Amino acid sequence: MAENGSKKTIYLAFAGALVAGAIAGGIALYVTGGLSGNIVASAPEAGGSCEVEAATRAAVDDALRGEVAAMALADPPQALGALAFNGPDGNAMTLGDLSGKTLLVNLWATWCAPCRAEMPALDELQAEMGGDDFEVVAINVDAGGDEKPRAFLEEVGIKSLGYYRDNTIGVFNELKRRSLALGLPVTLLVDDKGCLIANMNGPAEWASEDAKHLIRAATGHTS
Repeated sequence: MAENGSKKTIYLAFAGALVAGAIAGGIALYVTGGLSGNIVASAPEAGGSCEVEAATRAAVDDALRGEVAAMALADPPQALGALAFNGPDGNAMTLGDLSGKTLLVNLWATWCAPCRAEMPALDELQAEMGGDDFEVVAINVDAGGDEKPRAFLEEVGIKSLGYYRDNTIGVFNELKRRSLALGLPVTLLVDDKGCLIANMNGPAEWASEDAKHLIRAATGHTS
């Protein structure tokens, strides 16, 4: 774990510098594989503090390696249940409506090349591991109507992911306010009570054995 800890420190320092530059220049950006990093929760009051079970936290920490080594434990954890967006039925909902499941929440847009590249892997992860206790919640943040994101999902053959949507970009802006979002894609691992376990900015190989091991660790299915 020492090597992974060193990598995470470097990622965090670089991501912090990149955030400062983005704010100063007033620019929008997405994060490529080369800029993958982590922004951890900075203050309990930002979203309300919460507690992740010690056993879950330890298991997830041990699983943050290989293809998902760029993800970092939230320090401190934050309550994310109030994050609002539209569900597959088009109606307003919050992340708290999905309580009872461990969630891998991914923010993506059609104009974000790394987001487009990892979408089939997220779909594969949902197809293989999604169920009563786990779901991949991929939230599209394209402005405008549904035509472009729906066309993209159909084009690349997405079959298992639910169609979650926020064309106001409110979810991204809220995560940015909480120092959890640098650019797109943003991925959050959330426990069954809506508490942030770990987070990252940038893409990952979500259909990899490393990613599946991480989900098993988060859900307690280690066997």
